[in-house]
Amino acid sequence: MAMDVVDYEIKGSEMQFVEVELDPGEAAVGEAGSLMFMEAGIGMDTVFGDGSNQGGGFFGKLLGAGKRLITGESLFTTVYTNNAPAKQRVAFAAPYPGKIIPMDLRQMGGMLVCQKDAFLCAARGVSLGIYFQQKLSVGFFGGEGFIMQKLEGDGLAFVHAGGTVVKRELKPGETLLVDTGCVVAFTPNVNFEIQYVGKIKTALFGGEGLFFAKLSGPGTVWLQSLPFSRLASRVFAAAPQMGGSREEGSVLGGIVGGGLLGGVLGGDDE
Repeated sequence: MAMDVVDYEIKGSEMQFVEVELDPGEAAVGEAGSLMFMEAGIGMDTVFGDGSNQGGGFFGKLLGAGKRLITGESLFTTVYTNNAPAKQRVAFAAPYPGKIIPMDLRQMGGMLVCQKDAFLCAARGVSLGIYFQQKLSVGFFGGEGFIMQKLEGDGLAFVHAGGTVVKRELKPGETLLVDTGCVVAFTPNVNFEIQYVGKIKTALFGGEGLFFAKLSGPGTVWLQSLPFSRLASRVFAAAPQMGGSREEGSVLGGIVGGGLLGGVLGGDDE
């Protein structure tokens, strides 16, 4: 399917969104729940899979949807088509604090491998598939890095990463050891393996997990400083447990939570 060539503008700092400008007849594909706003001339159509193989019949659509289900994504995506005679805009918002990265697949040989929850939106015609790591060690121990998404085509795709994003150009033979959750995307010529941290004491008490992602060049790698899993675990750890309350850094809050201050202030009622 021919790729739509779209113009875009990324706005914001910590909570970004991307505003895509569509010419008449052009369309963009968005991840379920990513829409921020759209102008009145744009029509929405929820489709099986990624919308890139709508002419492939029922089984082609079912296969595309099944690939998305394996990566943990929704069976459906939404296609936003400009039905107006003039240019229209549609915007997609990041799901949590971080950065939106524009990826021109044409400059990457037509393919990019990314984390399964990194895809945000793309120009119509970009195909979303699954990328299985070839080595069993990655399958057993890779965690977030085992089943990844594969973006194919020659158009623009937008991926989201948590926190600050670092782009590293790896030379032939150059190796980088990364927490598995911090890998956002890499070009397909990068070799991805899993490496044990090496020491039992470090594995048990280091707080970094048992394994690293080992990325070897040549190729390009994008890393994130705040994986969503890390953010979620910190939020869960700080949340009230067993129905209690937790007010960090506040003695007064603890007193209020225990009811002591309420008893003092309510003493005149007796």
